[in-house]
Amino acid sequence: MSNLRQQGDLTCGPITGTMLRFAFPMILGNLLQQLYNVADTLIVGQCIGADALAAVGSSYTLMTFLTSILLGLCMGSGAVFSIRCGEKNEEGLRESIFHSFLMIAVLAAVLNVSVYLLTDPILYFLRVPERIYGMMREYLRIIFMGILATFLYNFYASVLRAAGNSVTPLLFLGVCAFLNIVLDLLFVLRFQWGVAGAAAATVIAQFISGAGLLIYTWMFFPQYRISPGEVRLRKRVFLEIGQFSFLTCLQQSVMNLGILMVQGLVNSFGTTVMAAFAAAVKIDSFAYMPVQDFGNAFSTFTAQNYGAGKTERIKAGIRSAVACSVFFCVLISLGVWLFAKPLMLLFVKPSETEILAVGVQYLRIEGAFYCGIGCLFLLYGFYRAVERPGMSVVLTVISLGTRVALAYLLSAIPAVGVTGIWWSVPIGWFLADAAGFWYYRKRM
Repeated sequence: MSNLRQQGDLTCGPITGTMLRFAFPMILGNLLQQLYNVADTLIVGQCIGADALAAVGSSYTLMTFLTSILLGLCMGSGAVFSIRCGEKNEEGLRESIFHSFLMIAVLAAVLNVSVYLLTDPILYFLRVPERIYGMMREYLRIIFMGILATFLYNFYASVLRAAGNSVTPLLFLGVCAFLNIVLDLLFVLRFQWGVAGAAAATVIAQFISGAGLLIYTWMFFPQYRISPGEVRLRKRVFLEIGQFSFLTCLQQSVMNLGILMVQGLVNSFGTTVMAAFAAAVKIDSFAYMPVQDFGNAFSTFTAQNYGAGKTERIKAGIRSAVACSVFFCVLISLGVWLFAKPLMLLFVKPSETEILAVGVQYLRIEGAFYCGIGCLFLLYGFYRAVERPGMSVVLTVISLGTRVALAYLLSAIPAVGVTGIWWSVPIGWFLADAAGFWYYRKRM
C-alpha cells in the first residue's frame, strides 16, 4: 500500500494543476509516438515521391486501426489499474496486471498472425490503386512485425500511468522517436531501401521502446511483479478486466474502423486525394493529439478518485477539464486554419498544387471544429473511469456512424464530391457530444 502512495496520487492536491502536470508527459509522449509515422511520411514524401506518400499514408490509417485494438485493451485495463490504485489495493493491482497481460498478449499474437494471412484481402477492401499496390504491400508486411512491440509499450505504459507515473513512458518514447528518425534517414537516403526502409526503421524503434519499458518496470517497480504464489487464474478478475478491456477495445476499434472505411472511400478518388489526405491526417492527428491525451489523463484522474470515493472532486475535475480542453482547442483551431498551407508544405512539394489544394481544404474544414473532438475525448475518458465503458462505445457509434454514412452520401453528390467527406467529421463529433452530455445530465 505504501508503494502505491509513493506513485503519483491524483486524489489530492489542486485539481487543475494536478491534471495538467500528469497530462503533460502523456501529451508530449504521444506527440513523440506520432513521429514514428510522421517521419516515414515526411521523408518518403519528400525523397521518394507522391506514390510512396500515398502508400505509406494509407498504411498509417490501417495500422492505426490494428493498434487501436491493443490500445483499447490496454486503456480498459488501465482504468481497472487506476481504480485499484485509488483504493490503495496493491494485491488487487498485481492480480489485475497478471490477468490483463495474459489476455492481451494472446490476443496480440492472434492479431499479428491474422494480418499477415489477410494482407491481400485487406488491400482489396481498401480499394488500393494498382500503381501503389505493390509498394503498400511491401511496407505493410514489414510494419506488421511491430504489433507485438506496440502491445508491450502500451501495456506497461498503462500500468505506470495508472499509478500516476506518466514521465517514464515519455522518456522511452523520446529516445526511440529520435532513433526512428535516424534510422529513417539511414535506410531511405543512404541505403536506398525505399518504403521498406521506412517500415524497418519504425519497427526497430518500436521494439526498443516496448522491450525497454518492460525491462525498466520489472527492474525498478518490484511491487508490480507477480510472485509464483500469485500465478493463478481467477474467473472474477478475468470478467472484470474483460468488461473494461473489450468494451474499450470495441470503442477504439469502431472508431478506427469508421476511419478505415472512410479511407477506402478516399482511395476511390485517386492518388491525388489519397496523398492530400495522408498528409492532412498527420497534421490533424498532431493538432488534436494533446486533447486526446488530456482526455486519457482526465480518465486516470477520475478513476483514481472514483476508487477513493471522492465524488465532489470528480465533479470539480469535470468543470476544470472541459474549460482546459475548450481553451486549447480554440487556439489550435485558429492556428491550423491560418497555417493550413505551410503545414501541408512540410509533407508535399510546392509543385504538387492539386495535392496542396485538397489538403488545405480538409484542414480548414476540420480544423475549425476541434472543440467537438476535445469534448468527445473527455466523455470517453469519464465513462470509462466510472465503470460505464459501454457508454463510450455508444458515443463512438454515433460519431463514426454519422461520419461514415454522411461521407458516402454527400460524396456521391457531384456538386459536393470529396468535400462531403470532410464535412461529415465535425457533424459526427457534435452529435456524439450532445448525446454524451445529455446522458450525464439525465442519468449521472
